[in-house]
Amino acid sequence: MKNILCVLAVSLICKGQIFAQNQGYWQQHVDYKMIIDMDVNTFKYIGKQELIYTNNSPDTLNRVFYHLYFNAFQPDSEMDVHSRSIADPDKRIKDRISKLKPVEIGYINVNKLTQNDVSVDFFIEGTIMEVKLAKPITPNSSVKFDMDFYAQVPVQIRRSGRNNKEGVALSMTQWYPKIAEYDFEGWHADPYIGREFHGVWGNFDVTINIDKKYTVGGTGILQNSNEIGHGYESSAPNLPKGSNLSWHFTAEKVHDFAWAADKDFIHDKVSTKHGTTVHFLYKNNLKEKYKNNWKTLQPVAVQAIEYFGEIIGEYPYKQYSVIQGGDGGMEYPMCTLITGKRSLNSLVGVTVHEIAHAWFQFLLATNETKHYWMDEGFASYIEELALAKFYKHDKENI
Repeated sequence: MKNILCVLAVSLICKGQIFAQNQGYWQQHVDYKMIIDMDVNTFKYIGKQELIYTNNSPDTLNRVFYHLYFNAFQPDSEMDVHSRSIADPDKRIKDRISKLKPVEIGYINVNKLTQNDVSVDFFIEGTIMEVKLAKPITPNSSVKFDMDFYAQVPVQIRRSGRNNKEGVALSMTQWYPKIAEYDFEGWHADPYIGREFHGVWGNFDVTINIDKKYTVGGTGILQNSNEIGHGYESSAPNLPKGSNLSWHFTAEKVHDFAWAADKDFIHDKVSTKHGTTVHFLYKNNLKEKYKNNWKTLQPVAVQAIEYFGEIIGEYPYKQYSVIQGGDGGMEYPMCTLITGKRSLNSLVGVTVHEIAHAWFQFLLATNETKHYWMDEGFASYIEELALAKFYKHDKENI
């Protein structure tokens, strides 16, 4: 095992050195700033997005593409038709999208888009928006895109959505207009049919205005914890007046931003020996046996983060959140969304696997849609190492 880990570590180090020394290597960069107003009664929200897009490629770009993932959750969408046409559809999807009513569908619509304050034309086809630029983006230059958009959260079917089967109000993943990755292969403007993702490295500054009864968790570091409370405060909270709270998160050097919210969340916190705060958000109305499982999970999750840090490399962020939500278990930067009504072994196994993805996807940042074995393979392997190390698990599985 040590030999395998040494080979893996050396390969990652060499990869980094090669990139550092290779004058031909480049990757794009994004800086998002978003302000979101969420209506928890209608599950609709409006947003403003400022995106600074830096073209580090040697190419001049005459167009850009955005993903509008929520548009997949509409009858006759490409995702719907695909699920109803294949021989072995995901049992969570099947024909459910085709049966959605107008108030249950998902969508992201764009009202306005400018490039450096000049209006640009755009065309939306399903989950992809193509933008014809007012001026080409030349190599080693940056542009500013400003966008007004409005959206509706779909009934939870796959990963994202509202009111999942366990009653979590909002599982907000792939919820914003997300610029597509551009690399040496060109644009990765893949229509969304339920597969995984590929994003651009960058920084996020996100403010979520939402009913003050809701607890929020996800990617990023909360910047105004003492104005929020909900278990995030470091001293007596000073809550503003009004029916909403403005949750201000920032995240640096990530390639996505996810969050979840519910007014019934319990919020527990535990710290690793390196100072990472691990947040656990799960519903208070769970049966006692499930709540006990979430309590028992907490030191195991901390052990997993510490162990992966020892064998792969220290976790580089100040927080990680394990959140009840979604439709199974899915990894995102600094967090995971998992369903909560599980046996202890299932809850531990899924959580440790998703934590493993914090390294093998969210630090490695491979193209999951094309090379899904790269993150799933390594994550599954180190998950087994961790469970064999400090949890009741069959070492022969490794």
